[in-house]
Amino acid sequence: MRFLPRLIVLPVLLSFLTVRAAGAQPVIAPDADPRVAQLVASVSQDRLRSLATTLVGFGTRETMSNTTSPTRGIGAARQWILDELKRSSPRLQVSFDTHVIAPQGRITAKTELRNVMAVLPGRTARRIYITGHYDSLNLGAGGQQALNAAGGSNPQANANFNHDAEAPGANDDGSGTVLTMELARVFAESGLQFDATLVFMCWSGEEQGLIGSAAHAQALAAQKIAIEANLNNDIVGNSRGGNGVVDAETVRVYSVGPEDSMSRSLARYVARVAAIYVPSHRIRLMAREDRFGRGSDHSSMTKLGFPAVVFREANESFSKQHTANDTLDGVDFAYLAQNARVNAAVAASIALAPAAPAVVNDRGANLLTRGPSGYDAELKWNASPGAVAYRVYWRDTWTNDWQHRQTIGNATSFVLPNVSIDDFVFGVAAVGADGHESLVSAYVSPVRQSADVKVVK
Repeated sequence: MRFLPRLIVLPVLLSFLTVRAAGAQPVIAPDADPRVAQLVASVSQDRLRSLATTLVGFGTRETMSNTTSPTRGIGAARQWILDELKRSSPRLQVSFDTHVIAPQGRITAKTELRNVMAVLPGRTARRIYITGHYDSLNLGAGGQQALNAAGGSNPQANANFNHDAEAPGANDDGSGTVLTMELARVFAESGLQFDATLVFMCWSGEEQGLIGSAAHAQALAAQKIAIEANLNNDIVGNSRGGNGVVDAETVRVYSVGPEDSMSRSLARYVARVAAIYVPSHRIRLMAREDRFGRGSDHSSMTKLGFPAVVFREANESFSKQHTANDTLDGVDFAYLAQNARVNAAVAASIALAPAAPAVVNDRGANLLTRGPSGYDAELKWNASPGAVAYRVYWRDTWTNDWQHRQTIGNATSFVLPNVSIDDFVFGVAAVGADGHESLVSAYVSPVRQSADVKVVK
């Protein structure tokens, strides 16, 4: 990541980003990489509108709606998404990610569920996901607003639920779907060779309990595939809230704790990169997994230990959600394009950087000690392939974001003299030859375990 946060000298910090390869002179890198800036500028508001118009035209994309019609229902919609992604670029490897789901919860019959996946291979197998769910939902009169008022009585499990009711889903989550599709095109056409592999995924089954993403995440975990980040987008296209408040200049980004989880590291990264490449669009970091009592597909990732965040528009209109009223007139495509640009900048910056360094050993123990003196902070980490330097971060324990940083050479240890590991939180990021920086891996203080005290009664 190329950014210049406030520097605090302790003992000596660099006032510019400097990378020194072995035997080479220092290189002063600008904050913004022109390649990433060009990629961000390639996001097309007109194409987002065109994609959304076609997507809404299928009438409904409800998970158990019609699969045989060529013009209506989820079957037609998913085939069009697949074909459109294939047309976007020959560099994309496009396929259905298919799972047969047994009856459970809101899935009332055995259902073949198809996520639509486009893979842009990188130099390494580690993956970055950009995602949104393409299924839609109509809960009947009142939609989500009525469900909120009812305290969670969801009618989908009823035997007579109408799966083919009109459910245009322009914003929920047509907005996240077309954002994902547009970025697949932008990244593939950029001509850039990324270190990480990028996966653009349109989920299905989200409205029935994150079914499609959960099935996929379970397969990832079983195959031990390395997931660096998931940028999930769910309801990101509306700038006018149901309360009349208009906000087209901010977006909410939710991330699950604890505060030094890799999901929180990803959220901080989003805010910093957005400030460089899309400075007019403010990131509002939310220190919780999602909105109160609600969820989305990123939780399928975090549940299995993969870093993930979800983007949410600044103000929602509940009366449009999960009804036939979720139509194109409720989408502000200029606002949606800004949210797409933030996603593009973040994903590109992570994908061009080395992987975040591991700060634990093979038994999961922290590589942070007090050093031989007992009063220093001695940090160690595992080398990240492709890194030419590392950056150490630290902050007060009661502070949410990093306050201090120091750029060092191509080493795997560093000592901060007379800096107590009891008083600060520490982290380290890897820096590549072109100045791009990984997520920060934090040394998380372990929860102290103790046995119950045996009491004689």
